[in-house]
This record gives sequence, C-alpha cells and structure tokens, in this order.
Amino acid sequence: MLLLEMILNNFDKLIYPLAVGCLLSLTASLLGVVLVLKRYSMIGDGLSHVTFGVFAITLGLEFIDPDLSVFVVIPIVIVAAYFLLRLGESQRIKGDAAIGLISSAFLAIGYLVGSQTGFTRDIQSYMFGSIAFAGADQLMIIAPIAVIVVVSFIFLYNRIFAVTFDENFAKAIGINTRLYNMIFACFTAVVIVVGIKIMGSLLISSIIILPALSAMQVFTKFKKVMIASALMSVGCFVLAFFLFINYSSGASVVIVNLICFVICAIIGAIRKKLAR
Repeated sequence: MLLLEMILNNFDKLIYPLAVGCLLSLTASLLGVVLVLKRYSMIGDGLSHVTFGVFAITLGLEFIDPDLSVFVVIPIVIVAAYFLLRLGESQRIKGDAAIGLISSAFLAIGYLVGSQTGFTRDIQSYMFGSIAFAGADQLMIIAPIAVIVVVSFIFLYNRIFAVTFDENFAKAIGINTRLYNMIFACFTAVVIVVGIKIMGSLLISSIIILPALSAMQVFTKFKKVMIASALMSVGCFVLAFFLFINYSSGASVVIVNLICFVICAIIGAIRKKLAR
C-alpha cells in the first residue's frame, strides 16, 4: 500500500523515466539480438566509453548548455561507431582491438579534461546512472528511434535475418550489408547516448546484451528470440523501476535482468534435458 501510494503521489514525476526506460529497453533489446548474433556485442561497451568521454569533454569545458549536450554527443558517437566498424573490417586491426583502441582513447581524454575542470563531481551519475534523470528531452529522442527500429524489424525482417546470419548470402542477393551494419551501429550509438545517464556508462551495454542472451537460452528461432528479448527487457525494466523505486539506480535494472537470465538458463537446460 505504501508503494502504491508513493507511485500515485509522484506519478507526474515518474511518467517520463518510465516511458524513456521502456522505449530504451525495447530498442536496445532488438538491436542486441542482432549484435550478439553477429558477435558485435562489445561495440555497445566500446561506445559507452566513448559516450562517457565525449560527455566529460563537453561538460568539462562548459562550452555548451548541459541540457543540449546530448545533441552534440550523438553525432560524435555515431562517427565513432562508423570508425569502429571500419577498423573492425581492417586486416591489420581486429574488431575487439579496434573497440579497445577507440574506447580507451576517448575515456582517457574525457576523464583527463573533466578532472581538470571539476567534472568529477558528477562522475558517479555518468558511470552508474539514475533512472530519475530521464526527462522530456530524452523521450523526444528515443521515441522516434524506437518507432523506426520496431517498424524496420517488422517490414525488413527477411533482410535483417540475412544480414545477421549470412552476410555473403545477403550480398549475393543484392543487400548492402555495410549499410545495414552502419544503421545498426548508429541506432546503438543513439540508444547508448540517451541511456547513459539512466544506466551509466558501466552498465548501459548490459541492457543490450542480457535480454538477448536470456531469450536465446529458451528459444532458437530468430523471430521468437526477438519477441522474447523485447518482452523480457521491457518487463525487467518495469519490475526494477517499481521494486527499487527508492534507489532509482541503473544497477537495479541489471540485477533484475541477471535474475531473468539465470531463470531462462535453468529453463533452457531443463528443456534440453527433457528433449534427449
């Protein structure tokens, strides 16, 4: 009763964080399925470090309004995502090394600039996040992205399936695989920039990876994995949002997702045992 009363009394303050978190979880889970299957999942971790570094630089140097910094950070992180993909295709620098190279560079430069200008006062909020930080500006960005991603997965399902599982076949039937990979990376970049203050740079990649892994423990078909991943991701966020309402940390979302993963892993193991 106390929890329900608290929710009703603060509903106007909770609506934006709840809406942003649900849309963020939905979008991240769909992209996560593709990234995990293509073994690009670490790009989320790399871009989160890049985002932290760019935020540190923009806020530390104080050359832009903090409320508008996200609109400066998004294009920079998208460019970083492009270079991550191109470096990953290089024969001289492998994908994981490219991610480590760019992410560590941005992280080091951002922290160096931020530490010299007082950014360290806000470092915890950017590293671990708080659901309470979500507002109308984040909703305006993530809402259209969520619509585009969901519509794309519905109407371009066959193409996304081909690009995810067999790029050579996709190229053979005329699909521009590089363009699709770049679109996935750009959407992932936007999700991370919008979600970093909610989940934190250290935890944001978990909402991309964990729901996909959880769904894969139970289902094997691509379509079922996508649907299950989306439902689990949104469900885990809502559960964490209300159960840990007094903490409002991104860590609570990760904990609920981890519990979901363990449950799915147990269910998957039982199903495999019974199928023998």
